[in-house]
Amino acid sequence: MLAVLLFGPPGAGKGTQAAAVAAASGMPHIATGDMFREHMRQGTPLGLEARGYLDSGALVPDDVTIGMLADRISQPDAVAGFVLDGYPRNLDQAGALDRMLAERGAKVAGVLDMQVPEDDLVRRLAGRLVCRAASHPYHVTEAPPAVPGVCDIDGSELYQRDDDREDVARGRVALFERETSPVREHYRALGTPVVAIDAAQGPEQVEAELVNAVHALRQP
Repeated sequence: MLAVLLFGPPGAGKGTQAAAVAAASGMPHIATGDMFREHMRQGTPLGLEARGYLDSGALVPDDVTIGMLADRISQPDAVAGFVLDGYPRNLDQAGALDRMLAERGAKVAGVLDMQVPEDDLVRRLAGRLVCRAASHPYHVTEAPPAVPGVCDIDGSELYQRDDDREDVARGRVALFERETSPVREHYRALGTPVVAIDAAQGPEQVEAELVNAVHALRQP
């Protein structure tokens, strides 16, 4: 099982690139947010437990998330491997992930470390817009709508989410450096390949680097 972590701060483009990397590598893209939504939609015991925490404004405990992840990677499409996006976010979660994989005779095979200068991250985050009807994404400079302030798809108003304001964006980047960045060193200390990806490039170049890195990890 080739377990690959897509790693990087908010605004690095993990969500954008994950689907492309998964398609090119033949491995599924697994995002914790998607897992939560699917389990809650199906009304599974783990989904109901997660909903209880989320509805109360609490964080979903790691054991619930790991339970969902264990269920997901047992599916036929993930037997050969997967690309994990958005987890682990701290050292405790990394330890929980390592133990779950070890129980299955596997381990994290590589960390794709998407690196972007802080000012570029803040510019990306602070320029994001979404529509009120369906949260279709836009960016004021990189992916603007045809008509300013109006969604191309459904015509609803575009707005900036509170967590995309510049001051909040800088706080999110700082939180990543404080809480999540040590995960990189955790895997480096274990001897896991940590591949630096220049994610400040154009999306096509970033995708090519990521796909090449996955193929290299597959080599014996």
